[in-house]
Amino acid sequence: MTRRPDRREFLRRATTSLAGLAGLAAIPRFAVARDPRVARGYPVNEKLRIGIVGVANRGADNLNGVAHQEIAALCDVDAGYLAAAAQRFPQARQFKDFRRMLDAGGLDAVVVSTPDHLHAPASAAAIRAGLHVYCEKPLTHTVHEARVLRRLAREKRVATQMGTQIHSVGNYRRVVERVQGGAIGDVTEVHVWVGGGYSGGERPADAPPVPPTLDWDLWLGPAPQRPYHPAYVPFQWRGWWDFGNGTLGDMACHHMDLPFWALGIESVIAVESDGPPLHGESCPPWLVVKYSMKTRSGAAGAGGAALPLTWYHGDRRPRHFAEGLLPEWGNGTLFVGTKGLLIADYDRHVLLPEKEFRESVPPPPSIPDSIGHYEEWIQAAKGGAPALCHFDYAGPLTEAVLLGVVACKAGRRLTWDAEKGSTGDAAADAFLQREYRKGWAL
Repeated sequence: MTRRPDRREFLRRATTSLAGLAGLAAIPRFAVARDPRVARGYPVNEKLRIGIVGVANRGADNLNGVAHQEIAALCDVDAGYLAAAAQRFPQARQFKDFRRMLDAGGLDAVVVSTPDHLHAPASAAAIRAGLHVYCEKPLTHTVHEARVLRRLAREKRVATQMGTQIHSVGNYRRVVERVQGGAIGDVTEVHVWVGGGYSGGERPADAPPVPPTLDWDLWLGPAPQRPYHPAYVPFQWRGWWDFGNGTLGDMACHHMDLPFWALGIESVIAVESDGPPLHGESCPPWLVVKYSMKTRSGAAGAGGAALPLTWYHGDRRPRHFAEGLLPEWGNGTLFVGTKGLLIADYDRHVLLPEKEFRESVPPPPSIPDSIGHYEEWIQAAKGGAPALCHFDYAGPLTEAVLLGVVACKAGRRLTWDAEKGSTGDAAADAFLQREYRKGWAL
């Protein structure tokens, strides 16, 4: 008797036949899910086969976020982390090199939760393989990489999402509605601040043995060779230029996301930085970055005019605190309008002065609630609407953040031509990208 194929086998056969007819053979099941020729052929209830690059710490959180799909592959340079994740997902294949994981095939999508210096190499390789990509913030380590990922995602027509999870919470939506509804009038300036600062200090002089579970060479990836030290792994890497971009790189994509969304910011016009003397290897413990931003015409009354936006971290904060105008919040975003102020953080916002806004009534909610930051991406991969932090949005946001790094390293005010991708200053433009170790170039 002929064996009757089960549902998964039937779907696989049907998908293969359809791909052959369309000239799309040898592609992941969901690689062209938003192509109108095949989108209707994929049931939304079918699970994505996902590969996880980085399974511990932040990676563990992201793994939890997509665990309701099919976790088909786990990849981590630390065998201990990998073994722990494999106990939970014993059916998943195990890899320590994401390149080998991609070569093995059998995936529809990839989640990238590595240190910043590996975001672009892993994401670019996955996109080139036709896979949908969820990548932690910041999207990339350099401006150049952000532009490459944005272009690749467009060319391959894959579903993407950057891990700015706060974008999906209700508070950010309500702030956007109030700002765009004119609650504080025309917005004339924005201030964004975060307490604390990552700084590596001086490079360690000693070279302790590499932990037996860690493949140090793979952890370094595209970064220049240096001896292992616990000053870098597992978390302190954020304070070193070779691996991260300090507090600006870590937190600005979360907090600057709010004014980008509310004000329709499109790109940087000019940027300058103030901080301690530049260290060749270690990120600054404090920094003030002054941006001039181009906004979408008509956004919140900005009318397309240049918008001043200032970033602070470490012990620097907006002058409005010293003037007694703001509550003592640790991190936040301040919109300064012609009719008042709006201060917000992740889960609250207040119109100021409070006595003048006691009778203020929020507009009816107009931005639909998110189905979930991970679920947005998953449904986009299956042919649904694009996730809100897709790379066409996340790329310019990351680019703006990292231009603050370029200004910090250049030590002078820079203008930015977003169309050309250049400051017009050859010395400053050298900081837009980096050299990669052999075998790791994009």
